Amino acid sequence: MPCRKYQPKNTQHTKWDSETEEVEAVVAAAASVPAAEVSLSVEVLVVTVEAVEVLVVTAVVAEEAVEVLGGARGGARGGRGGARGGAKVIVEPHRHEGVFIARGKEDLLVTKNLVPGESVYGEKRISVDNTDGTKTEYRVWNPFRSKLAAGILGGLDHIHVAPGKKVLYLGAASGTSVSHVADIVGPTGLVYAVEFSHRSGRDLINMAKKRTNVIPIIEDARHPHKYRMLVGMVDVVFADVAQPDQARIITMNSHLFLKQGGHIVISIKANCIDSTAAAAVVFADEVKKLQENKVKPQEQLTLEPYERDHAIVVGEYRAIKKKKE
Repeated sequence: MPCRKYQPKNTQHTKWDSETEEVEAVVAAAASVPAAEVSLSVEVLVVTVEAVEVLVVTAVVAEEAVEVLGGARGGARGGRGGARGGAKVIVEPHRHEGVFIARGKEDLLVTKNLVPGESVYGEKRISVDNTDGTKTEYRVWNPFRSKLAAGILGGLDHIHVAPGKKVLYLGAASGTSVSHVADIVGPTGLVYAVEFSHRSGRDLINMAKKRTNVIPIIEDARHPHKYRMLVGMVDVVFADVAQPDQARIITMNSHLFLKQGGHIVISIKANCIDSTAAAAVVFADEVKKLQENKVKPQEQLTLEPYERDHAIVVGEYRAIKKKKE
């Protein structure tokens, strides 16, 4: 049946419907309802809507109260807050001093939080009850966001970053790994964090406001003389700069700031140096460059599965010769 336009009397509403009889029945029924009953129906409808709104507000308030109290049994809904430790999580010292392993449903690499209650990049925090009634907070260290963490889980024998050490960190970025290094060296140690990007440097500076053992330096690591008045002699130089001249950058900084017998730890990204050569060949060439600049390589480790075509090299700078007995 073809559609036709039907316009009731005393109304501007236009309705299109193929069932004309149903339309006419609806209009007739509406016209037969007394005005008082229509008014009463509208009032009932308004009261019902208001009741629904009250229920919605009550539900929202209840939901917010749950969030304030820590959420349901699993804590606030997937938030950045701490993962409750207590008796369910056991924290054990790692063989690298200042690094720990949290053993629970899964083993996690953690560092002792230098600023309890604060996260740097949204990482999970674990609070563990001590026997004396106090609590210690640890921060989960993600190996997919830190070359040094990847190296530790990969099995490096020595990282030379330990409590009380002074570290020059080249390529600090926003301070993700730097914050964990600051946790490791502790309040008696010091981290000089060099980053060239001003955008990342802002995040680095904000992180250093609360971690007072971090000195942020917004400068180009290829020109260490520009910040020579800010950096003292250090025990370790760590570099993650992803530049074609990575080896030259770390050795230049080592000549100025690394004490004799100190150590370098460098993350080498093969694609940044030569994307046409095999990664193993690139790593060998970089190690040779380090040797030419008074660095004695001690360890080399690829970072799979955390990073592709990456290797971390640990070496001793201007090795102290052992006296013959």
